[in-house]
Amino acid sequence: MAPVIGVMPLYDDEKESIWMLPGYMDAVTEAGGIPIMLPLRFGGGDAAKLDELCDGYVFTGGHDIDPGIYGEEKLLECGMTNSDRDKMEKLFFEMARKEDKPVLGICRGLQMINALMGGSLYQDLPSERPSMTEHHMKPPYDRKAHEVRVIKNSSLYGICGREELPVNSYHHQAIKDLAPGLSAMAVSDDGLIEAAEDRSRRFLMAVQWHPEFLYKKDECSIKLFRAFVDAAAEYEAEKRK
Repeated sequence: MAPVIGVMPLYDDEKESIWMLPGYMDAVTEAGGIPIMLPLRFGGGDAAKLDELCDGYVFTGGHDIDPGIYGEEKLLECGMTNSDRDKMEKLFFEMARKEDKPVLGICRGLQMINALMGGSLYQDLPSERPSMTEHHMKPPYDRKAHEVRVIKNSSLYGICGREELPVNSYHHQAIKDLAPGLSAMAVSDDGLIEAAEDRSRRFLMAVQWHPEFLYKKDECSIKLFRAFVDAAAEYEAEKRK
């Protein structure tokens, strides 16, 4: 039975509405999962009911994260935040960790996981850590912006089998201090952590780039989604026993 994957919603501030990029959903479907977009707001008991439906979660890109989560004041250069999204993602992440459900983080997802586990972020890379590496590319996004070095004993290396990966890049925040419990899986040529994992979990991995734009062309991107969905299928099978 295909696992159900809860996908964190994106939010349009101008239209005051939730929305979704098809790549997140399509990549999960291509990998063998059934994606559902989660609501941004729900009643007191609804989170547990939603959690019962899901065998894994994708933490998507989007808004900047409230620096209060990692104990800092918001800088002027920090972008727009969304407290509703921060709260709902914290709730689902805590449930996922408690139940050892697979989690895949993408862009903001990596940053949120790091912040929730006790790490910190650069609120604005151009002002806090300027670099010649392209971290905020222009479209199209299904192409290389820079390369990352994959750490050989990491799960990402186990999935892709490569020491260097070409990645796209569209972010202005990034990991500053890596959270306790996380280990780096890939690093950019300017030294930023571009992927991390918690190896004590069934599957808790996150990347700074956007494999949802690359999976049709890039073998490693679809392999990453398949490894995640396979872990969710394993969880679902154990749940039914």
